[in-house]
Amino acid sequence: MTVLWLLFLSFISAGIALCLARAAAGPTTSDRVVGVDGMVTISIALMVLLSSFFDRQIYLDVALVYAVLGFIGVLAVARYMERGV
Repeated sequence: MTVLWLLFLSFISAGIALCLARAAAGPTTSDRVVGVDGMVTISIALMVLLSSFFDRQIYLDVALVYAVLGFIGVLAVARYMERGV
């Protein structure tokens, strides 16, 4: 079972590294936003896995709040990029 958790964590780490590379090297602002949004999504998946691993339900609540805040943040950036403030 530990090997399976290490496999999950390695895939999540690789995904976060790829999204970080996209956010850092993105030539446009929208590429950077997509990279950061990908990192938010992957970190939410990490919180859900940690909730299962530690058998704590509070991590699911934190992941839900983080997902809502990430969604609102992406909408705010998209609105700013489209029309300005």
